[in-house]
Amino acid sequence: MKLERTDRAPLWAFLTPALVLMLVFFVIPVLYVAVVSVLKWNGISAPEFRAVRNYVLLFKDKAFVRSVLNNVIWALVAGFIQVPLAMVMAIILSRKPRGWKFFRTVYFFPQVISGIALAMLWRAIYNAETGLLNGILRSVGAGHLAKDWLGTIETAFPAVLIYWIFYVGYYMVIMMADITTIDESYYEAATIDGATDFQQAIHITIPLIRRTSLLTCITLASVMGLRQFEQVYMLTNGQPANTTSTIVLYMYKKLQDSNYGMASASAVILIIVGVVFIVCIRAIFEGRGETVKVRKGRAGR
Repeated sequence: MKLERTDRAPLWAFLTPALVLMLVFFVIPVLYVAVVSVLKWNGISAPEFRAVRNYVLLFKDKAFVRSVLNNVIWALVAGFIQVPLAMVMAIILSRKPRGWKFFRTVYFFPQVISGIALAMLWRAIYNAETGLLNGILRSVGAGHLAKDWLGTIETAFPAVLIYWIFYVGYYMVIMMADITTIDESYYEAATIDGATDFQQAIHITIPLIRRTSLLTCITLASVMGLRQFEQVYMLTNGQPANTTSTIVLYMYKKLQDSNYGMASASAVILIIVGVVFIVCIRAIFEGRGETVKVRKGRAGR
């Protein structure tokens, strides 16, 4: 339906504040970062134009390359392990088993705790001498497996990554809210036709949330994976040997060194990686929409 000229004024009146905020707090800062990324500047002396040299130096720096790789791994794990775990919990709890409200609260509770506080908690758990993890290993006779989890090259990054995966409450709640909007008649018809709960989840629930809450959660989780900073900073500060470094942490260290050109260049790379991830995720979900059909004698097969 084509809008009349008189109908466009209220539309622009509502859109203008959001557009102004978007321009001031996103578009202009991104353009500023892009400009600074091609300069050599310490914030005090006159800036020196360097073209793409900052970017060349970035990709010659093994610490930065490792940071990019870590962020890509983090985003993939977030989108394709953390979110599926959240989806499984959402499907189970949406069936309202005994104690479902209690478990919903328990799984969501870590989301109200500061990420820094959680990082400090896990730093204590991973402590080589007094940590809970090594204490459990020693108590069950597996003391030979105890080690400095955050100080060993082979285990540092997995240790930082693994504990974060299981905080699924945020995405679980989003998908539970979406699942509750599904028409119960689908499940009733499938139950009559003999479909199990697993079959109903595979053929009804997942297809109906695939392009809404599931797509949203995978996008959010991947972006959060690319933005990791406080957990890594508190647990390892990118050590040992930069094996746990991330792009944001690398950028933070360059800012501490007053190397604003390199810091801005790394920020531009982060933006590009984020855009690529979002485009790829949307491309995966852009396939032909699935239609749920429940027919007598077929739903359970």
